[in-house]
Amino acid sequence: MDNIIGILGGMGPAATVDAMNKMIMNTDAAKDQEHIPIIAFSIPDIPDRSACILNHEPSPLSKLIQYTRLIENAGAKCLIIPCNTAHYWFDELKSATKMEMISIIDTTLSVLIRNQIKKVGLLATDATVSSQLYSKKLLDNKITCILPTVEEQMDVMKSIYAYKAGNIELAKELIEGVNDSLLSKGVEKIIMGCTEIPLILSEKINLNPGKYIDTTEELVKSAIRWYQDKSIKPI
Repeated sequence: MDNIIGILGGMGPAATVDAMNKMIMNTDAAKDQEHIPIIAFSIPDIPDRSACILNHEPSPLSKLIQYTRLIENAGAKCLIIPCNTAHYWFDELKSATKMEMISIIDTTLSVLIRNQIKKVGLLATDATVSSQLYSKKLLDNKITCILPTVEEQMDVMKSIYAYKAGNIELAKELIEGVNDSLLSKGVEKIIMGCTEIPLILSEKINLNPGKYIDTTEELVKSAIRWYQDKSIKPI
């Protein structure tokens, strides 16, 4: 089977399942055999990305490279990573594999540019915010990025970790006020720059879908386009 897409997941497991589900839901298929071949890897022993970037705790890079190579050896030709913070090591991973790789950051940015969005809010981990994975590229493209206040950002992180721990209601309670605060500042879109956030804010998104950029979904759509382009048979 050609053009298999690999998913380097486990960061966290629920976000990996969400990416797989979105791959299925965004694929135009009438039967099993028309779906996209995927190798999904969800071994969650990868060290905490935020703890490494912010507190110099153990780096996840060696595990990320190890699992990237396992996915490649299993036959994947293109790799996606449904974890925004892990894209801090995107260039190192890209140099360690022959697979094509699609960036969740660049994919999201291209959507904003294509839709001429000029002011966004960002909900993401402390590490994604502090390392400017989004902010720098947004600024380079003259897109204003509104961040939560220091206190609000603390609630964002507590919400993400609460969701990872299975405390769904607390996760919602913690982040909904931050979400509403960003919307009140006139942002055109909120970038959900952590792959747990679309799961936490699912009810808010259903009520007002036009206000959100689901980075997982945009990454998946980009991967589907890659597969479709590669699968076109020459005449």
